[in-house]
Amino acid sequence: MRIVIAVANLKGGVGKTTTAVYLAGASRRISYGGAILMDADPQASASEWFETTPIPNVTLIEAPTVRLIGRQLEQISDGLIIIDTPPGAGDEKIVRSVVEQADVIVIPTRAGGTEPTRVQAMLDIIPETTPRGIILCAARTGTRDVAEMIELWEEAGEKVWGTIPERVSIAGAASADLSVIGLVCYDGVLRQAIAAAKRRRR
Repeated sequence: MRIVIAVANLKGGVGKTTTAVYLAGASRRISYGGAILMDADPQASASEWFETTPIPNVTLIEAPTVRLIGRQLEQISDGLIIIDTPPGAGDEKIVRSVVEQADVIVIPTRAGGTEPTRVQAMLDIIPETTPRGIILCAARTGTRDVAEMIELWEEAGEKVWGTIPERVSIAGAASADLSVIGLVCYDGVLRQAIAAAKRRRR
């Protein structure tokens, strides 16, 4: 079975690349055997990370255009594919293309500020039939901002699939092996994303 997970948010700086890389790394922890990490961001952040610190059983594919994304996906008939997308400014066509072809969407965000507005803009372009889950990245666990953000999305009928704690070892792992704490947090997110994709196909 092929499962395509898109990591997307129209806002930059919310942890999309960190999330995509860790989800790919977590694929081994849940006995999935590995994953394909597709870098659809012209800035190639995931590719730079992977070149610095390759992940066992993860294959990197660069596809920074709508055409390349489509061609690469056509050639893959089986396995887990995790796609890192660019921020929407200037590259919204890429984001929309990935969203249309994904089985499930993971939306990284942060607590506070204008983050809910940008997440809502992302939700607005996801088809109603496509499952999605929100995760709070670099979260100061136990704070009112995080609790209020979770409550906000749950009241809106959106699922919050995880809270990733604020840790230098997670956000700064491009120069080192993936953090065990980060992998533990993200494997829970990955399990929920895969389960949602499978439910959609029933």
